[in-house]
Amino acid sequence: MNSGSARPGPGRRGHLSGPRVRLRPPAPEDLPLLFRWMNDPEAVAPWDRFEVDSYEGLAQSVREAPTDPRSLAPRLVVVRREDDKPLGVVGYYLAHNALDTVDLWYAICLPEERGKGYGAEAVSLLADFVFSQQKVSRVGAVADVENPPSYHLLERLGFSLEGRVRQALFHHGQWHDVVVYGLTRAEWERKGPSPAGQA
Repeated sequence: MNSGSARPGPGRRGHLSGPRVRLRPPAPEDLPLLFRWMNDPEAVAPWDRFEVDSYEGLAQSVREAPTDPRSLAPRLVVVRREDDKPLGVVGYYLAHNALDTVDLWYAICLPEERGKGYGAEAVSLLADFVFSQQKVSRVGAVADVENPPSYHLLERLGFSLEGRVRQALFHHGQWHDVVVYGLTRAEWERKGPSPAGQA
């Protein structure tokens, strides 16, 4: 049985669509906004490492991401459906050399739009996409232990806490512990598809 055949895919134009948000590949006209976000530590990295990137460096990373399974570049832009306003970015990557698992990352880059459920919907769409398009039995995510909104989002989506890694992430001048979450394919199938479809 092809368990992912009925799940949302990239659509004809590479878009994923939910009730309130759409995920779409970055377009060339998004690059100035992405550059501003990715170079603003409060937009993308209050709870993560932060490195200033050049405009051309970011552009090259975004261009190469579709063919680089380990890329941490933004793979999709989160936009609000009602007004097409960009809200943030999401991505996925092969996190381990020896493990067959894909990790997700996500950022609602406008502080005033956080806490409204846009991130949860975007991550649900992204998990559906990864399970439907890749032969993995688990998707995961990590969150700083001091960032409860991030890991509570994962818990609401059915991700299970799998452990805590001490002093694993250096940002904002100090080492931080992270919590590791995972969602197996079997759990994803029992949960059923997100209320979403192709754009």
